[in-house]
Amino acid sequence: MPKISIIIPVYNGEKTIRETIDSVFAQTFQDWELIISNDGSSDRTLEIVTAISDPRIRIISDVNAGLSESRNRGIKIAIGAYISFLDADDLWSSDKLEAQLQALENNPEAAVAYSWTDYIDDRGNWVRSGLHLSPQGNVLPDLFLCNFLENGSNLLVRREAIDRIGDFETSLTSAQDWDFYLRLADRYHFVPVSRSQIFYRISDTSFSTNLQRHHSQSLLVIEWALKRNPELLQPLKKKSLSLLYKYLACKVFSISANRKNGRLSLYFSWQYFRYESLTFSGIKLFFILFIKGIFLTVLGNENLSKNN
Repeated sequence: MPKISIIIPVYNGEKTIRETIDSVFAQTFQDWELIISNDGSSDRTLEIVTAISDPRIRIISDVNAGLSESRNRGIKIAIGAYISFLDADDLWSSDKLEAQLQALENNPEAAVAYSWTDYIDDRGNWVRSGLHLSPQGNVLPDLFLCNFLENGSNLLVRREAIDRIGDFETSLTSAQDWDFYLRLADRYHFVPVSRSQIFYRISDTSFSTNLQRHHSQSLLVIEWALKRNPELLQPLKKKSLSLLYKYLACKVFSISANRKNGRLSLYFSWQYFRYESLTFSGIKLFFILFIKGIFLTVLGNENLSKNN
């Protein structure tokens, strides 16, 4: 029986799936099974993965049902004592599994290990560093403020923890990673591997670029977390909302420069100002974002982004 089950959910991932799988093959820790959960792909994805001959690979295919359900299908058949998820366009460093497993074995009170993220472009070139934060132990307050794991390709988690907290929430099409991590943090300790081991690919079709959807569903995740643990998290709600709107207001400027997104940036900037403490730096950032939003609203083109 393999020690780690790796689950790759994939939908129309023909351009990157082979490189992603190769980063699994390159792992220094090799006692794993790889479950490729094909979520109704209509491109060459299935052809590419079925051509790979390795007894550790299992492929399941079903109708398109979204990222959460695709991961859940993999969880249902996974047999490893630990589970890790890897999106079909992301990459791992070669020591990712080994380092995270060692971190969990050295910290038996923890159920989740995570690493730092860096960002790459469509060609795999380094773009920028991620947050590089390392909270440890009871990370729920830190995680409620922001998803410092940053993406769905990060964690290594004990299977028994998933069995207890449940699968990914299928009603969410955005922020489902944050919800899953918050439910884990409600019950279990986290342990960091403080180096860059996750390489998240930025593209125009990334789930994170649909900001309106991300906004509405992040608000749901915040409310659900508050209901589970109101005494601990209620004092942090204002700061959590401030950081969410700061992220959204900044993110607008990395997608299509049109007037609709300009109006969206003004809304996010104003909400950031509402919830942010009135510090000099907070006020300064608000005015920068607001002025940029006005320029985008006035000067942006009329084409509406498909992602919004």
